[in-house]
Amino acid sequence: MERENLEWAEKCLTFIDGSVSCYHAVEQVEKRLIESGFVQLDEKDPWKIVPGGSYYVKRGGSSLAAFKIPDSEIKGFHMVASHSDSPCFKIKTNPEMTPEDKYLRLNVEGYGGMIQSTWFDRCLSVAGRVVCAGKDGLRAVNVKIDEDLLVIPNLAIHMNRNINKGVELNIQTDLLPLMGSPKTKGKLKEKLSHLAGVKEEEILGSDLFLYVREKGKLAGAEKELMISPRLDDLECVFASTEAVIAAKPKDYCNICVVFNHEEVGNHTREGAASTFLRDTLERIGEGLGKTGGDYLRLLADSFMISADNAHALHPNHPEKADPVNRPVLNGGIVIKHHGGQRYTTDGFSEAYMKYLCTTADVPYQDYHNRSDIEGGSTLGNVSAGQVSVSSADIGLAQLAMHSAVETAGSRDVEYLVRVLKKFYEK
Repeated sequence: MERENLEWAEKCLTFIDGSVSCYHAVEQVEKRLIESGFVQLDEKDPWKIVPGGSYYVKRGGSSLAAFKIPDSEIKGFHMVASHSDSPCFKIKTNPEMTPEDKYLRLNVEGYGGMIQSTWFDRCLSVAGRVVCAGKDGLRAVNVKIDEDLLVIPNLAIHMNRNINKGVELNIQTDLLPLMGSPKTKGKLKEKLSHLAGVKEEEILGSDLFLYVREKGKLAGAEKELMISPRLDDLECVFASTEAVIAAKPKDYCNICVVFNHEEVGNHTREGAASTFLRDTLERIGEGLGKTGGDYLRLLADSFMISADNAHALHPNHPEKADPVNRPVLNGGIVIKHHGGQRYTTDGFSEAYMKYLCTTADVPYQDYHNRSDIEGGSTLGNVSAGQVSVSSADIGLAQLAMHSAVETAGSRDVEYLVRVLKKFYEK
């Protein structure tokens, strides 16, 4: 495999390793944008934007929209959407529990549709944000406890002889992480306050999650596999960020938008169903002196690529795939279709994606669910309720979607960067 392709995969894994929560993912994207000359805008302030400028805006610390204005009069918007969150466990308020005064566990709840059993017997830790009181009001601080802090221990087979026959798990009883003995009570808040640089009593709120300590790796006989936590959907976040940075817009305003809360339905202030993207587009139009009618005409000549990973043909369960459309790892861009419009791809947007792939010299493949298996949904059809444009749903093929650790193809990252760059430059 070409070294260039492996370098893209290695860069992607480095990005994912640092993106231990949705807040850290957006923080990493922001760092890359600043390095590349993008200027931050604030939703509370007036926006001063000029042709040829590069800008970004955040909402809630977990969603971000980056955009480049062409030098010439814009015809519309070229948008790529992805999401910053992944299924995991969220730590509840007042989380410490001491069963029989022998251990200290943390009280957690599920976030998104994870494969729960994959979280057993792994080194885990805590990341997210804390909200602190200060003399200037409240401020949010991203925190990451960079140590092997927790484990969710399995029940021994001797105590559950049916464990290999399929067991229904209960988050409240089976999946609480162990932190140590009762002597460790108070240590979590102590560590968080130290990281935030505040007193414990100054932490008034938090959004904290468990994350897998395992780092992503290239594997396989020819390093053709990527094995990592949070491939869904940080692969697409990484690729769209790199593409919008690298591409020079011609006639269209290029936009890379990263939403939060896709895994829990998108219907939040930072989700794809929110007004975040619409607000951003309207303010771009306003900043360029466009009227409301002008804005609607720009939308009519706009396109969105909803980039969220796709299911690959499983080596042990090929019967779960559609009889004909069977994407594989390293097979290129996956164009996703659904008769019930859970994916927004139609005949026109399908043709456009295949045209882009062909002109970028990138392979592509089609995905449909088996007709008797219900699939998931993603960003495109949700965001269309706020910004109605032609759209295609795509992704990169992966195995074990929503597992604590997932598997994808190491060559596909480079394919996605190439085709998104081509899209932004057309």
